[in-house]
Amino acid sequence: MKKSCMILFLTFISNIFFAQANEYEKRILELKKENEKLKYRIDILEKKTDDVYLKLQLGDKIFFDKLILTGPPKWKVKNPTEQGANNPLKFWSYIFFKKDIDINKRYPLIIFVHGGVHGNFSSYYFHILKELLYQGYIVAAPEYRGSTGYGEEFYKSIDYGGREIEDAVETAKYMIENYSFVDEDRIGIIGWSHGGLIALMASFNYPDLFKCCFAGVPVSDLIARMGYKGDSYERYFDAEYHIGKTAEEDIEEYKRRSPVYNVEKAKIPILIHTNTNDEDVNYIEVYHLINALKAANKKFEYQVYENYPGGHAFDRIDLKKAKEIRTNIYKFLSKYLKPEKVLDNVKKINEEIYYK
Repeated sequence: MKKSCMILFLTFISNIFFAQANEYEKRILELKKENEKLKYRIDILEKKTDDVYLKLQLGDKIFFDKLILTGPPKWKVKNPTEQGANNPLKFWSYIFFKKDIDINKRYPLIIFVHGGVHGNFSSYYFHILKELLYQGYIVAAPEYRGSTGYGEEFYKSIDYGGREIEDAVETAKYMIENYSFVDEDRIGIIGWSHGGLIALMASFNYPDLFKCCFAGVPVSDLIARMGYKGDSYERYFDAEYHIGKTAEEDIEEYKRRSPVYNVEKAKIPILIHTNTNDEDVNYIEVYHLINALKAANKKFEYQVYENYPGGHAFDRIDLKKAKEIRTNIYKFLSKYLKPEKVLDNVKKINEEIYYK
């Protein structure tokens, strides 16, 4: 009898314990979901704050606008038959130009593509943006699908190496259609890292739209990248809302999204930069791209920098060496886009951009 009572008592206590444990587990999951939602709200706040800061930094001589454009429908939707499932995807794009331009003239356009798996265009690019505007370029910077700062749904619309390229292209087309002072025959595209991948792929796929392309430390081979980046990085890509498969599971899909496997389409002038101590895009990945372009007998320019300070950001920072490298980028762009001015030496950059 005592034994039976003890068993009943222990069973009762166990049930209470497990019930409490299940309740705690349920609450933990709820908190994780709430925290995830909060993350996206904080991202939106940070983006709006940085927009204000960037506008203040540029001053009252620069026209600054942020427009809502449309690109192709999402690559993946949960329910393809639901209302609006195949609507064009809305995205944002920044527009910059000097307020004193003569709208009766025509100016070259730069499509400036930001980097990051889920990055965005920000005040990080402030000095480079000022340098481009000083030279007389109109600049448009698309916040393509997957960019951070626009909520969960937009974040999870990511299509790395896919329809995000079309968002950049649609930005260029919009500028031609809506700004009479944009010269449709002088459009270049530039980007670093993931932005370099988009710039390359856009130049491959739309050689009649773009006159030239600069790709700094570009992500070039997603298959190789998955190999050296590891599981945590790979999870960005095999997430259900993204590719949904690993490179091992669908190698052709990863090839489709990688510049190195699309070099046969290269037709316009391209400049590529890489740095041997890059801590993000391993220079071996870019070497693979360079060798593939050579093997395809494509005409292009490239420069391999040996252990330059700044690593992945070596030509985007404010050191003298970085400025010197940017003068080479600007000289390359000027050959094909013919801006009013060219920042072809560090003295000019300092006097016109950093001292004013």
